[in-house]
Amino acid sequence: MTALLYILGVLLLLVGVGLSIGLHELGHLTFAKRFGVKVSHYMIGFGPTLFKFRRGETEYGVKLLPLGGFIAMPGMYPPKDRTNTRIGEDALAPVAPHALVEQPAGVAATQGPSAQGEPGGRQRRRRPFETTMAEARAYSNQDIVPGEEHRTFYALSVPKRLAVMFAGPAVNLVLGIIIMFIVLVCIGANLQPTTTVQTIVECAVPASQAQERQAEAAKQGRAEAACTKADPLTPAWQVGLRPGDRIVSIAGHATSDWAALGSQVRAAAGTTVPIVIERDGARQTLDVPVIRSEQAVTDESGHPVTGADGKPETREEGFLGISPTMDRSGIPVGEFPGQMGQLIGQTFDALIHLPQRLVAVGQVAFGDAERDENSPVGMVGVGRVTGEIVSSDRLDVTDKFLTGLNLLGGLNLFLFAFNMVPLLPLDGGHIAVALYEGARRRINLRRGRGVIGPFDTAKLLPLTYAVTGLMLCMTVLLVYVDIFKPIRLGL
Repeated sequence: MTALLYILGVLLLLVGVGLSIGLHELGHLTFAKRFGVKVSHYMIGFGPTLFKFRRGETEYGVKLLPLGGFIAMPGMYPPKDRTNTRIGEDALAPVAPHALVEQPAGVAATQGPSAQGEPGGRQRRRRPFETTMAEARAYSNQDIVPGEEHRTFYALSVPKRLAVMFAGPAVNLVLGIIIMFIVLVCIGANLQPTTTVQTIVECAVPASQAQERQAEAAKQGRAEAACTKADPLTPAWQVGLRPGDRIVSIAGHATSDWAALGSQVRAAAGTTVPIVIERDGARQTLDVPVIRSEQAVTDESGHPVTGADGKPETREEGFLGISPTMDRSGIPVGEFPGQMGQLIGQTFDALIHLPQRLVAVGQVAFGDAERDENSPVGMVGVGRVTGEIVSSDRLDVTDKFLTGLNLLGGLNLFLFAFNMVPLLPLDGGHIAVALYEGARRRINLRRGRGVIGPFDTAKLLPLTYAVTGLMLCMTVLLVYVDIFKPIRLGL
């Protein structure tokens, strides 16, 4: 059963990742088609194609590796002659077929000296990457037919290109916000103490003595330390409070939450006060003698506070002898924008420090260093974590659901941040090129030089290949450590 749940967790992850990628590419596709661009392919994943189908002029499909996706638009690398064309003259005039497909290196010219750029047909030496750039342009423009030049990506205005390229990351951002709204506001990410009683403490002993007894009980294999006949009873035990009772008010002051309840108990130390409780739908008042006792200091969530020496801090205060029921409580809607801003900021911060953290992962992979539980993970690592969460018997269904949503929400926020990096082949790289082209056009217009055609993105192929190579190296590294030195949650 555990193995089946583990596999189910991995499958659920793949579905979530696939949907995130698919909706990302759908953002690009929607705006591209809205602006009349010809889209030949819409694919989720990379590698061998698992299945595909055609609707109109677009082929849709899913590939084996869920590491990304793409849509294919002609004109991502404009034909060479278009990059030197003055806008307003013949920028969108039909392009002759030979202008779309450039001659690769080593192919002799068939006509005239201009074919190779040297008088007498002498072949000139090609610069590095020139053949690759020519092939990239040819592949990018293979679906352009005469009369469809206006349906290319390079024919779009700068604002429309920005809209097409930003639409994908924007979808991930919106998905991340929606998912985290469900987690933080609708359900509540963390358990919070309530004013409903969970357990009643029988005897009132100083915190230091209670810790010693609990440690001794643990050595003897007992869950709880027993009280002695000499121990005084707690106020809650004396007046007959029961698990499930909800404390409504203390000394006439409403106890809206656990913090307010604790404050009223501390204030009532050494006195007898009326406490209103709700039991089985009916309210009743109990006169409770609140005692003074040495107690562990707790934070707003009810967790013990430790000092610099690592020991729990204590103080003498009013003591009732109850522990709260823990429940999930979503944050107020008004606090969500601030929380979301922090999450987005943390995502970009993690992305900025990613190279440094990858160096640490490399030391783990090729050395004896221990892997930090907060180190980056790849798809294999996320799959293992998801499988461990779903198959764990220590988490209830709500905890598993919330953890899965947290992972999916964080993944979408990271996809947004990562794709906004201004380097090709990422969306942010195309956005940066479009912004550069827009700035160049404005400068040329102000200087009276006219407007040159689209920027030749093929010139950035060396940078594109370098970035792609680094991404592949990162993927391989993370796959290796996720398999051989994985992060384990211990669930």
